Amino acid sequence: MDDPIEPANLRFLRRLVTVLTTVMICGVIVVIGLLVTRLSSDAPVVPAEITLPDGATATAFTQGSDWYAIVTDTNQILIYDRLTGALRQTVVIN
Repeated sequence: MDDPIEPANLRFLRRLVTVLTTVMICGVIVVIGLLVTRLSSDAPVVPAEITLPDGATATAFTQGSDWYAIVTDTNQILIYDRLTGALRQTVVIN
């Protein structure tokens, strides 16, 4: 029995599908690798306990190299020293 001759277009299409499948598998592996390395990196250290003024509730948190700030629902930004935890500055938002 003779094997039928494969047309050139069909051979090209088969190789193209194989290459695209390989590229897609490699891309998924790279994306998963990047997600694992980015998400497992050291997260910023948040203070264990923060004392807010009476009646204030924290709505946002941000930090710098030697300070951290809390935005409250009373339209204030409270800036604390990272080492001592002491209140450095209060900014009133108008």
